[in-house]
Amino acid sequence: MKKLILAATLTVAASTAFAGSPADPIVEPIVVENDASGSSGGIILPLLILIAVAAAVSD
Repeated sequence: MKKLILAATLTVAASTAFAGSPADPIVEPIVVENDASGSSGGIILPLLILIAVAAAVSD
């Protein structure tokens, strides 16, 4: 009888120990920031230099 009670106690303890699943890990999302620049952002400076050189040569 003692063995039956011991077996039942161990079975109950083991079933509650394995009940459920581990919690999912909390993963923070990666934030990606895009710059809001126009497509002509890199052409303005060379155009100004070209105009300055053209003005200097024409004099």
